Amino acid sequence: MATLVRNFAPVFPTVFGNLLNDFERVAPAYQQSFPAVNVLENENAFKIELAAPGLKKEDFKVNVHENTLTISTEKKEETEETVGKYTRKEFNFSSFKRSFTLPKTVDTDKIVATYIDGVLGLELPKKEEAKPKEPRLIEIA
Repeated sequence: MATLVRNFAPVFPTVFGNLLNDFERVAPAYQQSFPAVNVLENENAFKIELAAPGLKKEDFKVNVHENTLTISTEKKEETEETVGKYTRKEFNFSSFKRSFTLPKTVDTDKIVATYIDGVLGLELPKKEEAKPKEPRLIEIA
């Protein structure tokens, strides 16, 4: 028994072929990724450093709810280029959301955030009772 196989040759190989090749070349750039995060601790506070170059401080949303710190962004871009009869529109949407469970020792009312040179910095001060205390000499009566 013979099998009939249709050989599909695109009608417009140069137009669609280039379009698909361009898409395959550009697609990896739009894969979702999360920014790198450093978490540091000292005697008085925790510090979070989140590398997010290319954003503005207005792009970030930082929330604390029931000992969960959430950092998120949403950025939408649209470009349109018209040459003659042809219009090319490109859309770019990027977002991320990171959540951190905070220890009960963090004073959530005193958290401070800064954004300098592409790094979002958060300082999470510890509550006074959680900070190390100096040794105290107890006199014997």
